[in-house]
Amino acid sequence: MICVVELQILSKVIESHDFSIIEDNQITEEHFKDTGYEAEFDFIRNHYKSFGNVPDKATFLSAFPDIELVEVNESDNYLVDTLREEYLFRQSVPIVKNVAKILKRDANEAVEYMLQSVKSLQPNYGISGIDLIADAELRLEHYKDRVEHQDEWFFTSGFPELDEVIHGIQRGEELFVIYARTNQCKSWILEKIITHIWETGGNVGYISPEMGADSIGYRFDTLFKNFSNKDLMWGDTNIDVQAYEQHIRELKAHKNKFMVSTPGDFNRKITVSKLRNYISKYKLDALAVDGIKYLTDERYKRGDNLTTSLTNISEDLMSLSVELNIPIFVVVQSNRGGVVEGDEGTPELEDIRDSDGIAQNASKVIALRQKDDTLEIGVKKQRNGKVGVHFKYNCDINTGKFTYIPNYEEQQSQPKEQRKRNKASGKDVF
Repeated sequence: MICVVELQILSKVIESHDFSIIEDNQITEEHFKDTGYEAEFDFIRNHYKSFGNVPDKATFLSAFPDIELVEVNESDNYLVDTLREEYLFRQSVPIVKNVAKILKRDANEAVEYMLQSVKSLQPNYGISGIDLIADAELRLEHYKDRVEHQDEWFFTSGFPELDEVIHGIQRGEELFVIYARTNQCKSWILEKIITHIWETGGNVGYISPEMGADSIGYRFDTLFKNFSNKDLMWGDTNIDVQAYEQHIRELKAHKNKFMVSTPGDFNRKITVSKLRNYISKYKLDALAVDGIKYLTDERYKRGDNLTTSLTNISEDLMSLSVELNIPIFVVVQSNRGGVVEGDEGTPELEDIRDSDGIAQNASKVIALRQKDDTLEIGVKKQRNGKVGVHFKYNCDINTGKFTYIPNYEEQQSQPKEQRKRNKASGKDVF
């Protein structure tokens, strides 16, 4: 009998040096009985009980030199649910076989035996929850902590005006969606926000399906220190080489990471489970994914369409944010129903391409519209604040500078007919 999930759990515990998957889910030696991994489980559990930590890989392999640990990309929930299901299966098989034997001689006896035996087969779904009454003090403590340590609960976005409305970016339970039509500055805004989080001391990750590390790196240099992106990309001699060399030297003094990865780093298949390992490996405080369409739906079933898959992915990303307590940013394309040339404003939520579920699962959604050197940001969704608020910036993409244009909201508050008259008279009101 091949017991894959048992080996996966043992491998995950040893590789991550974390016993919580066993401790938090009440996994016992019974779950490993008759699997061939009883001794390995007992060794790890006894070591943890005796010394307070998981044995390191060398210690474990010295005791079990014949075992081959495996790479694990599945979530803890999947592993635990599968383990419990297989355990229940192993318990059920002898009972079913005995029922079949008894049925041949006495149906009543078989049914009586089955009813008695089934009582011992209680599924364990691992369902949990929070008692809002008994655990009320926890909310009080969290509130006080939010008041006293705002920076430990929220990141700023790099757009102070936007932060006034969205109150920054939560460090967990935050799926932040950025969407717009093609060539509307989505990737630049994504990288500006993630660069700002890096500036504040966070470890950040950037999944770039369409650009390599050099391109993302040059954009980082532009956004962080305003070097001309065109000159960096084209190798133009206009760059002050000494200033750029000094910038590179200064970066070495920073201890926090800015990780950039492409689909090739994920064996051409980016999944939420792999992102979980990616976040854990590099101890990321925020993750940016430049294109949700490049992710693979792990829950895909034959017959599922793209809308279903994108809904599943966005739901899994939000669950990942909750689980690991970090914000996750994704870029999404707007469909042709979004803003077209000459129209006012930013796309609406219904203009998100291929899936309403993305907006439903997101905690915050902003839409972009760029026209010439002007960028408009519209707040389309947030769970705990105003929506329909817009901001306007002069943007110089080449140097990474964004300058706020004040009083834009006053213009937006004008009646639609007045805005049309202003536009007709040559006054730009977005």
